[in-house]
Amino acid sequence: MKPLDSLINEIKALLAEMTDKVTGMISDVIESLVERENEIAENVIKMDEDIDQLDNRIEELCFNALALYEPKAIDLRFIVTTLRIIVDLERIGDYCVDIAEEVIKLNQIPPIKPYIDLPKMANYSSEMVKEAINGFFAKDHKVALKVIKDDDFIDNLNNQILRELLTYIVEDFRKTKGCLSLIFISKNLERIADHATNIAEMVYFISKGENIRHKNYNEIGENGNE
Repeated sequence: MKPLDSLINEIKALLAEMTDKVTGMISDVIESLVERENEIAENVIKMDEDIDQLDNRIEELCFNALALYEPKAIDLRFIVTTLRIIVDLERIGDYCVDIAEEVIKLNQIPPIKPYIDLPKMANYSSEMVKEAINGFFAKDHKVALKVIKDDDFIDNLNNQILRELLTYIVEDFRKTKGCLSLIFISKNLERIADHATNIAEMVYFISKGENIRHKNYNEIGENGNE
């Protein structure tokens, strides 16, 4: 195996590990909300250090590959795209930490309502991240397009949660603090999905050679399936 191929395989393994840890943080932080377990939220906060270390290590390996082997074509696109993807994954980890800190505050007051839509939103967002990375490894533009379109579901769910929580505030002003915390959590989950979408757009670009940011995704879908 060529040295560059070996290095790329190491980068792929670390990128997969980073993805697993980030999506695990999403699952754990929502569990800490539903189960009202501060210890789980605190562990999520601690996990951010692991994410930062992986981010730094992957970045280091990518720069080494660029400096030592002057990769071309597919290898170059893989390395450059990886450097952009880890920025999104690191930000997702940061959002999980923000949610965890808010959950710890929220757990100090009585629950506002049963949590149904927020776990659904978290699970969907986590799957979007996994699918985007799998699409990257497989260079699958159809998977990327699915992730991009799934973002509409997250946006709609976030808007639904926002409307519901604002209604709770209007009906009982004493619930304002808790509702604002839940609105914050919902917005951060929506941002996580946005970062999954960013990754998917990059995957589409390296697979099809077309920049689809700010375009009509329904039209892109027709072209992408040709």
